[in-house]
Amino acid sequence: MKIEINATKRGVKGTGASRRLRHAGIVPGILYGGGKEPVSLDLEHKSLFLQFRHEAFHASILTLNLEGGKESVLLRDYQMHPVRNTIQHIDFQRVNENEKIHVKVPFHFANAEVSPGVKLNGGIVAHIMTEANISCLPKDLPEFIEVDLAALDIGQSVHLSQIKVAEGVEFVQLSHGNDAAVASVAKPRAVVEEVVAKPVEGAADAAAPAADGAKPAEGAAPADEAKSDKAK
Repeated sequence: MKIEINATKRGVKGTGASRRLRHAGIVPGILYGGGKEPVSLDLEHKSLFLQFRHEAFHASILTLNLEGGKESVLLRDYQMHPVRNTIQHIDFQRVNENEKIHVKVPFHFANAEVSPGVKLNGGIVAHIMTEANISCLPKDLPEFIEVDLAALDIGQSVHLSQIKVAEGVEFVQLSHGNDAAVASVAKPRAVVEEVVAKPVEGAADAAAPAADGAKPAEGAAPADEAKSDKAK
């Protein structure tokens, strides 16, 4: 998926200027890297946000159209408004096609519904990681990495070393000896049913009034005396 974004160079800098730009529907940004001087940018929020909401925008080589020139860039950072869900600032890094890049790429999980753990044993898939940091040349950068869960049974996990990636792509964690688990299938939590207590044998007899002739409790008046007192 090829994504192009348009920007202009920004001459006015500072917090006050950035605030005025945001009120006018403009996103302040910066372009840096590639052995060149950083450039302050202005980007129109509406058109930028239409691209920003796509997953590929966050893990692809983007084409930045900057006043008649084109640059290959990566999204490196951004800040969002905590309430309005608008982009407050955005950072892009120039890309050198001959240098490896480190990028976080999302996982797409497939075939969970046919795995033995889910289909036969009613297990639940837990996504331990949703993305991973990879290293590759820009031309080899994938938009996402597929994780096949078809063979997982209850209690089993799939690790980074078991995931197939294209030639030239490697997981940064694996290169540091960390073969992290990406997803697993676990037993669902047992549903606890309400248990109705059954009466204990003999409990009804114990709760019944004392039979005629039974010895009254210590300090209690005999039954005949109690009736006599009522008659008075």
